[in-house]
Amino acid sequence: MARSDLLINLVKAGASGDTAALRTTVEALAADERAKRHGGFADRITRALEASIKPVTAKQLSVARPSDGTMGILRRDPRRPMEELYLSKATRSLCEELIEEQRRADVLRAHGLEPRHRILLVGPPGNGKTSLADSIAYELALPFFTVRYDAVVTSYLGETAQRLRRLFDFVRTEPCVLFFDEFDAIGKERGDLHETGEIKRVVTTLLLQLDDLPSYCVLVAATNHPELLDRATWRRFQARLVLDKPGEEQLIAYVTDQLRSLGDTPGYTAKRLAGAIEPQSYSDAENFFLDVRRRFVLGQGSISLRAVIDDRVRAWRERNAAGAIEDGEGTADTASA
Repeated sequence: MARSDLLINLVKAGASGDTAALRTTVEALAADERAKRHGGFADRITRALEASIKPVTAKQLSVARPSDGTMGILRRDPRRPMEELYLSKATRSLCEELIEEQRRADVLRAHGLEPRHRILLVGPPGNGKTSLADSIAYELALPFFTVRYDAVVTSYLGETAQRLRRLFDFVRTEPCVLFFDEFDAIGKERGDLHETGEIKRVVTTLLLQLDDLPSYCVLVAATNHPELLDRATWRRFQARLVLDKPGEEQLIAYVTDQLRSLGDTPGYTAKRLAGAIEPQSYSDAENFFLDVRRRFVLGQGSISLRAVIDDRVRAWRERNAAGAIEDGEGTADTASA
């Protein structure tokens, strides 16, 4: 939200005696000053607030600080450094640029510029979209907010848009990374004839909130179905990253690290093992190595690591072959019908 809008909201809240709105607006102003590296001024604003108004009630607090997920947000500390992710060079380079822009936002603002802060992640499931959003928050040392659709989307007319506005009002109160997983659930194409008028109102509200989101709040949205996104929503994102299934280079790097972490003689090179299992996503590869670790631990030294991997590779291939047969049968049934 622009500073002028925050000042207007501050006047309105003070004139009406709306303590919750006053607190939210002052906190947003303080967050804006901290983002500009004016920490002393931000602390003075916060202290003036605490000294001038009465403590908020429990009901007001639940509106002003919905950090328990009841207002559509779950907050947690990020856990994944960027160096732990297996990214293509182009993706890593762009992420590093975005992080640098946020870290040096004061330099950009001194020249009338703002850092990029709206990012869209596209790709099939299991290839690290959530991990990358978490990693961006980790590198920026910001809290990681995840949107809960079950607490935002409702069947009552107009209420989803209202809850969405409250969600963004809360997010503006401090620098953070806000993550929308399955973004197509709320950013759908408004021209879809099968959708109701309600989703059109929700998307319109979403677009307005995206436009008003300050640059100290980084919004990361992820989708497996970019074709479902509204075209205006798509244009709101300043950076778009495709996280596809792992390429050969990324997969070999991942398998190399996993084999090294097992701490025994695997009897496989990373390239050979990667070719043997051919995972379709990082999630597949992770599940394979978790399977290996379980069987190796339960063997309690009675079976070598190489024998465990041989066994798991055979089991992996059998399951994949069975899945391919089932898919083929399903296709044949559909065609014959």
